[in-house]
Amino acid sequence: MSVPPNDSPELLRTATPVVHGAFRAVTGFFFACHGAASLFGVLGGAHGGGTVPTLAWPGWWAAVIQLVGGSLVALGLFTRTAAVISSGSMAYAYFSVHQSNGLFPLVNGGEASAMFCWAFLLIAFIGPGAFALENVLRRGTPTARASEPATPVRATS
Repeated sequence: MSVPPNDSPELLRTATPVVHGAFRAVTGFFFACHGAASLFGVLGGAHGGGTVPTLAWPGWWAAVIQLVGGSLVALGLFTRTAAVISSGSMAYAYFSVHQSNGLFPLVNGGEASAMFCWAFLLIAFIGPGAFALENVLRRGTPTARASEPATPVRATS
């Protein structure tokens, strides 16, 4: 008996690492923008203008995690570690700030926190994808297959 063909089209299979890397880079960039807005008052500032007070708990620390963690994830450096910390900070934000205002994210204003939390958790598990700087440092050249999961071995009869 022969091994059945992969049921996903070739284009989807070959584009997966590239889309994966783009998802990582865009998610990290958006997260870093939130941190820059809160710390430096750019891009509309914190809560519609201004900055968070320096060393204020938890806002200033969250903004630092957003800027540093988002930048690291966007660049693909220490991706898994930065993604776990970023995911945890968004889980903390959701449960400490938003959940008391209602059960569901749409009601309590926590959509961004919930989505970033889950997106970074996904990135932590699946790795950086294509075009990550850690792939360049590890192998010397960027490759689309750097973080592609190994193909499972299928039993034949």
